[in-house]
Amino acid sequence: MFKITPNPPETAPASSYTGLDPEKFQEATERTLDFYLKPKHPEPEKAPPPGQLFTIVDDIDTECLLANLSETLASANVMASDLAFELDGPRRHFALGLQQLIELSGLLANRALDRVDPRP
Repeated sequence: MFKITPNPPETAPASSYTGLDPEKFQEATERTLDFYLKPKHPEPEKAPPPGQLFTIVDDIDTECLLANLSETLASANVMASDLAFELDGPRRHFALGLQQLIELSGLLANRALDRVDPRP
């Protein structure tokens, strides 16, 4: 029987990687895989000072900051007020003075919160 196409030549299949240095090829492969599978996370710009327990996120908006300030001052106001009514004499006057300062600070924070453009 006659074939229309001849048999392919019997040669060893040539690899496209034959002429490359195996060590350099391995290094390039690892760099490529590390680039895509293990991306480097950006380092923080500055470390907090030693002993600082709490930080505020850098890109937080003003409205959120003022809302949290207002809630914190409201909580401090209630605590100072409750404490003042359990004290007598000059200690009570001192606690009521603190409560009044907290109340005034809360009013300032609420006014600033009213003036801030709301979030979209």
